[in-house]
Amino acid sequence: MKLRALGLLGILFAFGTAASAEVRMVVKDGRRFIYNDGPANIGASDEWLASRVQRASDYDRLIDAAALENDVDPRLVKSVMLVESGFNPNAVSKKGARGLMQLMPETAAILGVRDPFNPRENINAGARHLRGMMERFRNDLPLAIAAYNAGERPVASYRGIPPYPETREYVARVLRYYGAPPAWELQSSGIQQFVKRDGTVVYTNVAPHRFATVAVAQSR
Repeated sequence: MKLRALGLLGILFAFGTAASAEVRMVVKDGRRFIYNDGPANIGASDEWLASRVQRASDYDRLIDAAALENDVDPRLVKSVMLVESGFNPNAVSKKGARGLMQLMPETAAILGVRDPFNPRENINAGARHLRGMMERFRNDLPLAIAAYNAGERPVASYRGIPPYPETREYVARVLRYYGAPPAWELQSSGIQQFVKRDGTVVYTNVAPHRFATVAVAQSR
């Protein structure tokens, strides 16, 4: 899945292309931003956007159910959704990714999705796909997120986050909204992130072995 990012005299980002959304460009702090998620995100700061993960949304119940079924942190699903579509269930990217979790048609077909614009189907499939990427890359959270964006082949080929500006920005944004340390710090420090069953996040350089924790990230 490709992030809808455009290189235009600075860092530009968008949150999915809704068929009815109006594309606008905003200049902020000397940088140009292109938004195609309607007026709600115009001029929004990273801090404001990150706060949306903490606030209640229309999809929290579906996110919680999908996260529980697929053993994924609901905040991670919500963070991916924010970057992918800005919570727009009708978002369609230029490459054809659709819905809240921006599923490509071939991915949606593999996951058995009949209607990619159906929030329940889309969120559940997106959470399942995210879980699959985490298993594929041994719970290395930055790599799993990179694979969700760029595909697993480039991540496996480069043995790390591919050197694509849009993918690196995508990973950094998802992790920032999720509340994890920057991907670059995780990758360079050898720190592993675990979430205890009570929701406590633990960072350690010694991975516990199937105690009362569930691994959600492991960095090289």
